[in-house]
Amino acid sequence: MQQTSIPVERVVGLDAHPDSFTAALVQGPNPRAAIVEKTFDKVPMAQLIRWAKKHTTPSDLIVLEASGNSFHLARSLRTQGFKTEVLESAHLGKLKEAHANNDKISAVRIAKAYLAGTTKSVWVPDETTQKRRDWYHAHRKAVELVTALNNSLLSYLSDNGVRPDKSNSVLKQTQAKTMKWLRSARPWSVSQWQVIEIRLKDLYHAMESRRLWESLLAQEVAQDPLLLSLVRQTGVRDVVAFALGAVVGDIKRFAKPPNLVSYVGLNPAFDASGNERWEGGVGGRGHRGLRNLLIESAHSVLRSREHPLGIRGRKLLARKGELKLVVAAVARWLLVSIWYQMMGLAEPVGEISKSLDQKLGVIISRIGKEGLAKLNLTRKDLREQMHQRLKTGRVYLLKPKGRSPESPPDEDSTQGLQIELDRVVPA
Repeated sequence: MQQTSIPVERVVGLDAHPDSFTAALVQGPNPRAAIVEKTFDKVPMAQLIRWAKKHTTPSDLIVLEASGNSFHLARSLRTQGFKTEVLESAHLGKLKEAHANNDKISAVRIAKAYLAGTTKSVWVPDETTQKRRDWYHAHRKAVELVTALNNSLLSYLSDNGVRPDKSNSVLKQTQAKTMKWLRSARPWSVSQWQVIEIRLKDLYHAMESRRLWESLLAQEVAQDPLLLSLVRQTGVRDVVAFALGAVVGDIKRFAKPPNLVSYVGLNPAFDASGNERWEGGVGGRGHRGLRNLLIESAHSVLRSREHPLGIRGRKLLARKGELKLVVAAVARWLLVSIWYQMMGLAEPVGEISKSLDQKLGVIISRIGKEGLAKLNLTRKDLREQMHQRLKTGRVYLLKPKGRSPESPPDEDSTQGLQIELDRVVPA
């Protein structure tokens, strides 16, 4: 998000650390004319609000670099009536590398970078979105840990001549069954079996942690009408719906679909210079985690024989012959339809389809007995609640601009396509 011009008396650069902060009061219209009035070095973080009330005015703007606790500090300062902006860290990091650095210099540099207008302000998540982002990152870490531990175990077994097949998949069996099968796979020495036992305990502990996070995410989706409505999209289930809520947050900060597409990084790269033009794929920019999830969803859409985006994707595949290109395009179209849905630009429809009801059953299973007990609901009660929240489902028609309704849509848009959100295939 590009920073907007805010009339301020001074810019206060804040270099924040977990336990302390350094501040610089900078006065001036631009970096060249700016005067550093005063700096405060290594002030205890617990004194931030009291310090701000004593040394700043309501017309001052406090700017921070995006880091671990910057969003929390920005929200705390805004609650007390202070104007704050959080600046993108990428540009500030390059400035840091190019100059000498200490906390005082860093605080001044943050203030002058804002005055220069060369860095962007980032959106400060609200409390709900911040909570969801924390859960989302914890869930992704749990998934990555399970994958790493499973690969490590399989590598050790392979080194000793044991290769599980699908019927003996470690991730699909209980720990007791896996240990029984491994016992019979070959004779193990005492030291070898000790290694296997430790790695299995680590793996199943990580799997339990992943299950608990999945339950928590599913509970949030089941209780939030907007997140729940997203599972009506083909290829979108609880994890993807939750990730959209966590990463996107307030959809109104994206004025039009291309802004959201660019934020996620699903827009094709290109480089045009003189008479030469180079076009590349997606990746290397945007939000990689959400982009990867939407790519997985796009594969589900392509498997759908009746969904308009699936049909259109297969036609594009027949012309282009490149699966990766087509999957990225379908993911982009899917994200555009999600933008319209999150914006509420849709017409209500009536009933819950059988396939959607099956998807809701999967979400309820992920919530599990413990999750249902926390919600104080039975499976039947929760299903009925979810049905009720989904009764205002959506079908929408994107109106073509500047062309007749009979004209074919642009290759990279969803204009003119009617998307029935309750036509669901397995995600």
